[in-house]
Amino acid sequence: MSPTPPRRIGNTLDLTAQPVETATVAWRLQESDRHLDANLIRLAPAGEIAPHTGGEVDVLVHVVAGSGTVNDIDVTAGDLLWLPRRSRRAFRAGPDGLGYLTVHTHREPTLTIESVRRTD
Repeated sequence: MSPTPPRRIGNTLDLTAQPVETATVAWRLQESDRHLDANLIRLAPAGEIAPHTGGEVDVLVHVVAGSGTVNDIDVTAGDLLWLPRRSRRAFRAGPDGLGYLTVHTHREPTLTIESVRRTD
């Protein structure tokens, strides 16, 4: 079997151009024979993903749009964060929402997100 060739699989500018109403997975790596997972998560303005404990893999987070906080760390587009396996984490979007790409080792089951909307 020949290896899969490299190819363009998306554009974060295109994927973050439209507003969102809630937390959503705007894109995910879906190739069947992969050892990597990647997801583009979008949070609406004032949206959040409640504090939770991460899984058994380290996660690289690249903020691609908007601003907000990850735990108590202020983040804006361009920021890179490392979330060690089993670390506590919480995401809050700023007034323009928050878009971020996560990259980690492939695992089953895949990512699920639950969001809440802040009222403050």
